[in-house]
Amino acid sequence: MAIRTAYWTTLLIASWCVMTVTHEFGHIVGGTFCGGTLVDANLLPWHLPYSIFQPDPHPLVTLWCGPILGVLLPFAIAILLRREWMWFISDFCLIANGIYIGTAWFSNDRFLDTPQLIKHGTQPSLILIYCIVTIGLGYWRFRNSCMREWTKTTPKKPTSELDQAHNK
Repeated sequence: MAIRTAYWTTLLIASWCVMTVTHEFGHIVGGTFCGGTLVDANLLPWHLPYSIFQPDPHPLVTLWCGPILGVLLPFAIAILLRREWMWFISDFCLIANGIYIGTAWFSNDRFLDTPQLIKHGTQPSLILIYCIVTIGLGYWRFRNSCMREWTKTTPKKPTSELDQAHNK
């Protein structure tokens, strides 16, 4: 039981770290690509990562690159590595980015991505579509990943001779 708990804890911590770093790295890539000047950034996953561009000539590109690359980068890594644990992390990133964008919409924190997206002109329907796709597909994929990882780490119960005879 201790090994299974340690495995799951490690997998979830890794998923959180990958999600926060790839999401924020996406903002940094987007802002830099569009000619923004990065004045401050923090990628540490144990508090809210951030990046600040001054100026940011195309804030919508900078803002959207976070949740888009935060989903696509882990997915690309999972394709390359072909390991179930990486698919678990990728699926976590898919649902977590959708949940973050969805909950940030209602948070009343003007510095989070969704209020900034709306402030800079993103139509709420586009945000809604992103949330529906990432949360819907993410739920289905992440649930399946959890089931695969759980059955892989759950020891099989030995069956008695009576049970084996009954199942024949």
